[in-house]
Amino acid sequence: MENTNNTTTEEHIKQLRELLPELEKKFNVSSLAIFGPYVRNEENKKSDLDLLIEYSEMPGLLGFIEHEKYLSDRLGIKVGLILKPVLKQMVGKDIVNETILI
Repeated sequence: MENTNNTTTEEHIKQLRELLPELEKKFNVSSLAIFGPYVRNEENKKSDLDLLIEYSEMPGLLGFIEHEKYLSDRLGIKVGLILKPVLKQMVGKDIVNETILI
């Protein structure tokens, strides 16, 4: 899915904040943050919306994929979900420090 709606980072943050109570209930989301090109103002129409996520109860693989698709459909842009503990192990704290908490 290509980002064709020209939605700004601020608009994505607003949408995610409105969705957060539903995400907490439906998907057990405990923490959500944007990182990547949208935080650095480097996004283009091929950019995914990268979200750093933590769950209070970890979903299985199918639940994780369903959650990613659900967010992509609701936001109108391809979403890439990354688990916070996994990201910390892969690249250290640099990316974790350049996030916008929802």
